[in-house]
Amino acid sequence: MTVGEMLAATVPMARTLNLEFLEATAERAVLRLPDQSDFHNHVGGPHAGAMFTLAESASGAIVLAAFGDQLNRAVPLAVKADIAYKKLAMGPVTATATIGRPAADIVAELDRGERPEFRVDIDIRREDGAVTGEMAILWTLRPNDLGK
Repeated sequence: MTVGEMLAATVPMARTLNLEFLEATAERAVLRLPDQSDFHNHVGGPHAGAMFTLAESASGAIVLAAFGDQLNRAVPLAVKADIAYKKLAMGPVTATATIGRPAADIVAELDRGERPEFRVDIDIRREDGAVTGEMAILWTLRPNDLGK
């Protein structure tokens, strides 16, 4: 099962918005929100909530791609999210996520018994390439044995 299939199967909102998983690796994840009138705002573009979900889903895809092999000992959790809407988004939009530091460093912290935190940055773009939004999400890998 691919990362996109896993997210679509386990995250109903990703299915609801018909998100398209274009790429999901440990280095980069790219998701697309098709232009759908059911999810438009008052000016005819994608609703801010739909764009937030798109970006958050892209961050989840890269986290699963980078740390899917750690799920037996830790659960990834979003800790904090900040989003800035930069330009009017119209039509389909694409979110591209990248992790702010090497995955190996994050796993090394987990190996030392720590609860690592790391940032995922996401750009949201229109089809013409203009950045319509930027999001940063702070994630953690919470060890499954935390508190035992």
